[in-house]
Amino acid sequence: MFIQTEQTPNPQTLKFLPGKVVMDEGTAFYQNISEAADSPLAQKLFDIDGVVGVFFGSDFITITKKDESEWQILKPSVLGSIMDHFNSGDATITKKVIKDNSTEINENDSELVKQIKELLDTRVRPAVAMDGGDIIYDSYKDGIVYLQMQGACSGCPSSTATLKMGIENMLKHYIPEVQEVRPIAE
Repeated sequence: MFIQTEQTPNPQTLKFLPGKVVMDEGTAFYQNISEAADSPLAQKLFDIDGVVGVFFGSDFITITKKDESEWQILKPSVLGSIMDHFNSGDATITKKVIKDNSTEINENDSELVKQIKELLDTRVRPAVAMDGGDIIYDSYKDGIVYLQMQGACSGCPSSTATLKMGIENMLKHYIPEVQEVRPIAE
């Protein structure tokens, strides 16, 4: 098994591509081992000293490390754990994943919220996934769109620039009612 790695905009986060399906649908984000009770793989990864975040996408795993940890020391252990997991045939997650439907349009949404969700789903989320993360729509109120950053985007030094220069400018361009985009605390 050959696992590729890719840098992300977040220097504390590395993207691992095992060449296999990681999640059949949805994503999963764990920020500590106690949150990872439903994931044998996340538990193995949190057992590695220095791992502080695990994010599963459809075909990738994003690992976030402590500031003081070095990738050249952590990377072999992470690669070994991922390889062992996929060779074992164990499930990535043992419970049914609740798919994020934050950008799913529903009948209660205003036309404006429908437009916001459509743009996030078709333009923003695919781009953010390429960097090893995800963005979850939270709400829209008084001209402000509230979003949650996950995976490589969570705690990334450039996440503010992504929100303000990228997402906010795009939403303002297509939807003049949008005045600002703000992150919500995780």
